[in-house]
Amino acid sequence: MPALLVDLETKERGRIWLLPPYNYSLRRVGNELSVAVGTVHKWRQELKDEGLLPDDEVTKNEVYTADQIFSFVIDTASMSEHQLAAYCRENGLYVEQVKKWKIISVQAHMTKPESKHKQDSLRRADRKKIQILEKELARKEKALAETAALLVLREKYKCPLGTERGRLTPLPERQYLVSLINEATANGARKAEACRIISLSIRTLQRWVKNGVVCGDERASAVRPTPSNKLSTEERKKIVDLCNEPEFASLTPNQIVPTLADRGIYHASESSFYRILKDHDLLAKRARSRSKGHHKKPRAQTATAPNQVWTWDISYLPSHVKGQHYYLYMILDIFSRKIVGAEVYSQELGVHAADLLQRSAWAEKCVNRRLILHSDNGAPMRSFTMLAKMQDLGVISSYSRPRVSNDNPYSESLFKTVKYCPQWPLKGFLNIDDAREWVDGFVHWYNTRHKHSGIKYVTPEERHAGLDLAILSKRDETYQKAKLKNPRRWSRSCRNWGFISEVKLNPEKKAA
Repeated sequence: MPALLVDLETKERGRIWLLPPYNYSLRRVGNELSVAVGTVHKWRQELKDEGLLPDDEVTKNEVYTADQIFSFVIDTASMSEHQLAAYCRENGLYVEQVKKWKIISVQAHMTKPESKHKQDSLRRADRKKIQILEKELARKEKALAETAALLVLREKYKCPLGTERGRLTPLPERQYLVSLINEATANGARKAEACRIISLSIRTLQRWVKNGVVCGDERASAVRPTPSNKLSTEERKKIVDLCNEPEFASLTPNQIVPTLADRGIYHASESSFYRILKDHDLLAKRARSRSKGHHKKPRAQTATAPNQVWTWDISYLPSHVKGQHYYLYMILDIFSRKIVGAEVYSQELGVHAADLLQRSAWAEKCVNRRLILHSDNGAPMRSFTMLAKMQDLGVISSYSRPRVSNDNPYSESLFKTVKYCPQWPLKGFLNIDDAREWVDGFVHWYNTRHKHSGIKYVTPEERHAGLDLAILSKRDETYQKAKLKNPRRWSRSCRNWGFISEVKLNPEKKAA
């Protein structure tokens, strides 16, 4: 009976199953595809001829893993020939294959006798390797000890001497440095490395220590010869008398020396004149110009509730006409960031500032409440009208240092928010009424809708009215519930929604 023809799709599937990673046996491929084993064998031979499949011996071994082969050897170790044949037929194996695996296993566990000469060579190689490892270990231990000693030295002496040549080092400091270097070298550090840590030359250390004793610097007590160009006592007295003459009494040495040079007279340089006058206490300041004074930082102010500390300032508002501008007066409560007063005027006057302060104090009902008003040193802030109005309202004044804008940060930040908001008119304002209308709209938006980052993203009006505590508590509760629901999303604690109990203006720097 003629063999049935196999279609190409079935043949291609069988060839794939014979290749890795499937490596199916001939019988399994024939059963799966309903094809004779001889046909499958022919397919495998074609794969071998094409170089796609290795030899039979390798293929048979590659079908089974090492664990499976070991299991076959253990199972058949005590079987007779008849039992072994039945086992092989049951598991799809060949008797010769199992016996070969047994031989390989036995040979793998056999110990091969080595010659004495080879053993001696191995011992010598091992000893040499041990010596190298011991030497490397000693080197690393020494380097580790040096590193530890240098770290201790750096911690004990945190102020290096620097690289300035000729620096005089007192004897107590020399003794201290030498003791630190000796301690570091005793703990395993090299002397040169210890000197480098404290920026000291090894040659300088050798000069300091003589016969084991630390010596002081002898330069301070050295007897030095008198300079040959030094002015004598008579010459110095003549210069003093010359400067005190009525003709030169009101002149400086920079004017006296050229005047004498015009007359063909030279006594000394301007610097020598200044030095001699200083030695005789004749260089007191007598110019009418004020010396540069030192302005202290303003006193720190702390607000724990609204209407305790206000800050205010004046800024320009541009108009459509180049060079013409209006003046924006703004008063801010630093605790709530609420704009308690804002107005636009065409002039910068103390009268306008006093009027705005009075209206703001009446609106907030904080007259005679010891309110602190901080500002810079501008003319309207220092005007008598403004000071008188502050005294009538019971307001305490506080001022920034001259030309230091950092002393009034809240007002400066507010003006930046004003001029960088999206509604800011880039071409300026048409007239003062237009500017006032825009400012009123901005103040309403800022106080009631703007969530301020400095007060935990609540509006200034909510903070001013005391509603922020409940809002922040609700936010914290929401976050805690979300964390309990899915704690894996929080690697740390939840966001801090705590209430800000106090706000400081110009706080003192904490000690480092």
